Amino acid sequence: MTSAEDFVIQLALEKGLLTKSQIEAARGFIAGHTDLTKAPPKLMEVLIAEKIVASTQLSKLLADEFGMPTVDLNTTRVSTEMISVLPRPMAARYNVFPLSKEGNTLRIAISDPLDVSSLDELGHVLKLTIDPSVAPLEEIKEAIERFYGKDAASIDQLLSNFSASEGMDSVSLAGEEATGAVETDAPIIKLVHSLILEAIQRRASDIHLEPMEKRFRVRYRIDGVLLEVENPPKRLQPAILSRLKIMANISIAEKRIPQDGRIQVNMGGKSLDLRVSSLPTAHGESIVMRILDKEGLQLGLPELGFFSDDQLVMERLIAMPDGIMLVTGPTGSGKTTTLYSCLHFINKPDRKIITVEDPVEYQLNGINQVPVRHEVGMTFASALRAMLRQAPNIVMVGEIRDLETAEIAINASLTGHMVFSTLHTNDAPGAVSRLIDIGVKPFLVSTSLRAIMAQRLVRKVCKQCKKPYTPDSKELRALNITQQQAASATFMKGGGCPNCNGTGYRSRYGIFEIFVVNDEIQRMIYEHAGTSALREKARSLGMRTMREDGVRKVISGQTTIEEVVSITVGDAS
Repeated sequence: MTSAEDFVIQLALEKGLLTKSQIEAARGFIAGHTDLTKAPPKLMEVLIAEKIVASTQLSKLLADEFGMPTVDLNTTRVSTEMISVLPRPMAARYNVFPLSKEGNTLRIAISDPLDVSSLDELGHVLKLTIDPSVAPLEEIKEAIERFYGKDAASIDQLLSNFSASEGMDSVSLAGEEATGAVETDAPIIKLVHSLILEAIQRRASDIHLEPMEKRFRVRYRIDGVLLEVENPPKRLQPAILSRLKIMANISIAEKRIPQDGRIQVNMGGKSLDLRVSSLPTAHGESIVMRILDKEGLQLGLPELGFFSDDQLVMERLIAMPDGIMLVTGPTGSGKTTTLYSCLHFINKPDRKIITVEDPVEYQLNGINQVPVRHEVGMTFASALRAMLRQAPNIVMVGEIRDLETAEIAINASLTGHMVFSTLHTNDAPGAVSRLIDIGVKPFLVSTSLRAIMAQRLVRKVCKQCKKPYTPDSKELRALNITQQQAASATFMKGGGCPNCNGTGYRSRYGIFEIFVVNDEIQRMIYEHAGTSALREKARSLGMRTMREDGVRKVISGQTTIEEVVSITVGDAS
């Protein structure tokens, strides 16, 4: 017997639900088990099957012992919104069922109050406080089938194909048969495909597979937020990693250095690229897969989040015949998507567009894309120098990282080319100081720079569950929203539904700060004006900060105060 079963049996004896003779009779039944193809039944299973004690009695016994309520799942009804809070794989893994949610507290049905570690882990994954009620295990399993549907595929179903020895066999075969899948690899292949498919269906932008000391953690980044999902067993870690490396066409024998590769996925006639990065860690190789959707790059400027006034400014800027247009922001702020959407907007048959990128994330029709290859000397600077001999109209440099690249890009802009590029700065005026800091002469910056746009991504309120709400005075003060603005505003919040996985948000778009370089700004840059002076002048000329653009989107009901405050903390002043 397990320690949990021992505890329940002893408790039932003390409370008079069972007698020693009944327990001995059940043990005798187990001892007479002769079918060697099946595992012998557990003592508790025999006692319930022989109707010596009812499962509901044992649930009531445990609930009373631990001071928990009981719940009858045969008569319980829950909404589809509740089902979305706790995904099926998680419910099946922990043998729990969601009942209701109030604020940050999730009430669930459990069968084993002794399994405190699972409750703690579940609360950590969901970022919710767990309030348990007790129900028989068979009722929980039946409720999962009834409410989630019997045909829903889960990783548990795939893992049922494994025994401990099969998992280890797959590891060695994956290493030996790099030319193709062998029969014993089939469950691993299905499991890996399931992980990727689930990520795509849930609109994840990244899949993180992270080896820990005692577990193999899998997380999806959805709308910029990491969400832990059901973790495969630790023993399958080598087989899963080897399978992914084979798919990405990178060496499975090399585990000491970082490697990069690509996987192409076809899903419902839609082609997706997965950019794969492996990194050796203390407990195995960590793999991150960036899911690249080409269709997301063919967005118009309104879909990126521009209001009509900013859209007109952007259309004018990107249609200029020469100069430099910079997009700034931290990693993951959507700079690449914005640049590609701009290129898509101006990609016409009469224009030649060449890009140099590290790496080429998306492959676009009608555009010449050059990958950086440091190992053969193909750097940003050398590629850019060679590109200019191809007589392009428009050039995109993935990132300006050093003086050499910056100088060539500026010289290109001064000789009749329109140059797009990115910098890692917190705001738009700060990009001027960054260029000067890396060694570009101020007079070159002032004459070549046309505009700088800083951006961040905020989550959009889910359209299917959004509801009007009235923020309190503290929330309004957080974004300096006046009572006059609030009176005409349409504040919205998502209640949580299956469409948004219970978060209240679905998808993201940008908030922007567009710094246009006019004659006055040019003169200030030439005279070595600091970032604060440039920012003050730009504000006086009508530039909106990212926080102010976020406020416009809060007032129009597109996002929430919490979202804009968290993304623009550095812009509070």
